[in-house]
Amino acid sequence: MEKWVVAAKRADFGAIAKKFGIDQVTARLIRNRDIIGDAAIEEYLNGSLLNLHSAHLMKDCEKAVELLTDRIDAQKKIRIIGDYDIDGVCATYILYRALLLCGANVDYDLPDRILDGYGLNQNLIDLANDEGVDTILTCDNGIAAVEQVAYARSLGMTVIVTDHHEPGAVLPDADALINPHQKECPYPYKNLCGAAVAYKLVTVLYEAMGIPQEESEKLVEFAAFATVGDVMDLTGENRILVKEGLLQLNNTSNLGFQALIRVNGLQDKEITAYHIGFVLGPCLNAGGRLDTAKKSLALLLAESETEATELAEELLELNGRRKEMTLEGYEQAVELIETSSMKEDKVLVVYLPGCHESLAGIIAGRLRERYYRPTIVLTQGEHEVKGSGRSIESYSMFEELQKCGDLFLKFGGHPMAAGCSLKKENVDKLRRRLNEQTTLTQDDLTEKIVIDVPMPLDYISERLIGELSYLEPFGKGNSKPVFAEKNLAVCSARVVGQSGRVVRMRVANAAGTMMDAVYFGDAKVFREYIEEKYGCAETEKLFQGRKNAVHLSVIYYPSINEYNGLRSIQIVVQSYQ
Repeated sequence: MEKWVVAAKRADFGAIAKKFGIDQVTARLIRNRDIIGDAAIEEYLNGSLLNLHSAHLMKDCEKAVELLTDRIDAQKKIRIIGDYDIDGVCATYILYRALLLCGANVDYDLPDRILDGYGLNQNLIDLANDEGVDTILTCDNGIAAVEQVAYARSLGMTVIVTDHHEPGAVLPDADALINPHQKECPYPYKNLCGAAVAYKLVTVLYEAMGIPQEESEKLVEFAAFATVGDVMDLTGENRILVKEGLLQLNNTSNLGFQALIRVNGLQDKEITAYHIGFVLGPCLNAGGRLDTAKKSLALLLAESETEATELAEELLELNGRRKEMTLEGYEQAVELIETSSMKEDKVLVVYLPGCHESLAGIIAGRLRERYYRPTIVLTQGEHEVKGSGRSIESYSMFEELQKCGDLFLKFGGHPMAAGCSLKKENVDKLRRRLNEQTTLTQDDLTEKIVIDVPMPLDYISERLIGELSYLEPFGKGNSKPVFAEKNLAVCSARVVGQSGRVVRMRVANAAGTMMDAVYFGDAKVFREYIEEKYGCAETEKLFQGRKNAVHLSVIYYPSINEYNGLRSIQIVVQSYQ
């Protein structure tokens, strides 16, 4: 069972609330997100594009612009080489649209996930050289392409790298290298995605070309889409980009985005970071996973509603296939774990030879959520086993894989995620060694939910719910607030919805405040939990709406329920005990 803990960060919440005209609960939530000091709080509440740092601070940004303007003036051929995921597609779009506006002789290429693998490679370089490319401009890749950059330059090409991944010990000897993670880069905010780095370059390029700033601001929605889709921390500049980008996306003039929103049935809804992360983004990613990322880029570049709709429908269908394949792989993995000694492992290493390699990371993430264990899913590639891992807070996956470095053909990553390739005969050795060397304890393997505020139902108001929107957009690094109240009497419950996965309840606290509650989860598991804790008789009374003994402590988020023109406050239950 999860362990619930209450955040205990201290501050003068009354003074913060008074100074910024907010509720003390909101002040506490801001402090819990480590937003400290008047300037930081002001930016958090009211930050805009004006709060972004100047791109001139980014190392080699001005140098790259000099190289690009020279090529634009001379009409030398520039090729953008991106990546096959959301970030790479959006970054390529930003640079391509910008260079076209500047009058450049520009085209683009995106690697194939299976044939090319990640990033810049010799095949792409040879193709560019054969087609008379003078300058290669990378985005969302290149920081690790030491040999490839050297090869391209040996052929006489200029190479400009824009990337956001952590640099290795050796940097590529590019003509210009833009990455805020470089040690020598003074840019204050380091956590931009590849598309945001591309956007920064464009702001300086437009300035040099005499193009109004408003033109670069039209590209913010693409940087925002990529920031959420690449699961970047929604802090500082990222949060501002996403906040502003969502305003644009909800009124987008991009035919591709319009079509993607429409085919997903979201045309009458407000698009949020959630929709990017779980509905729209996966469609854009599906191209690079199961077909080609060029289809996703073509959607963003579509010049007619008909073309955009056709591409959006294709990507929606691909994403549907991806979901089916993911579920099949996930269920197969669960079966393997539940019917073997693997269930006792602290680190899960699951070999699914028939699984599409592009789905390994998604399945690993779902297994991690189910079992709260670091998880690596391995698949059979054409020549070797390939895998992707997802971790938990108390386990640095990259460090642990380093200890098994001799088993891999290649590996890389960071504390929370990693990728690798190895020979088939090393699969069992990897599982055994990772479990033998781990220092994970049972406490580490118990998921902890941090409660922001233990808030009684009687404190909730429409005004407070409205104020919580100041904290949006929510996502990684700026999580949705978590509220809780103990020992609520559950007066009635019923299962609703076509899938039978929604439980509607009427609850009351010790002060007598009664409120509607809704739980979007597994109704069967919910009922089984009540039966185990209170018995079948009390459970029957509960679901019949009769007086009963059922009490639950809940983690929740307050919301407004609108039905037939009537508004009422309800809580959305996220977990219960």
